[in-house]
Amino acid sequence: MAFEFDGKAVETTASGYLVDQEDWTKALAEYLAGLESITLTDRHWDVIDYLRSEYFDNNQSTPNTRTILKAMSERWNEKVDQKTLYDLFPLDPSKQGGRIAGLPESRRKGGY
Repeated sequence: MAFEFDGKAVETTASGYLVDQEDWTKALAEYLAGLESITLTDRHWDVIDYLRSEYFDNNQSTPNTRTILKAMSERWNEKVDQKTLYDLFPLDPSKQGGRIAGLPESRRKGGY
């Protein structure tokens, strides 16, 4: 599956994940989020930056929701609950957030 963005064909899987992570840009993330009716805020970007950092700097780690909760609690210096993350990424913080972050689809099972 492919779509046109910024004068370039961008390939995605059937689930909407980028085939080539090199295609990702912040502008593309904004576009992908818009397709899912999400307007990216600083908190969205914190999650996206964390997911990208974990993937690219930590042996292609794809954190689950519990791990994201802990990381965002530290980053935001407050107790973050699951609802807070699902308010940002309603379809699943790790999966929907990862898709918008330009990461490949996680193969791990389970959620929390």
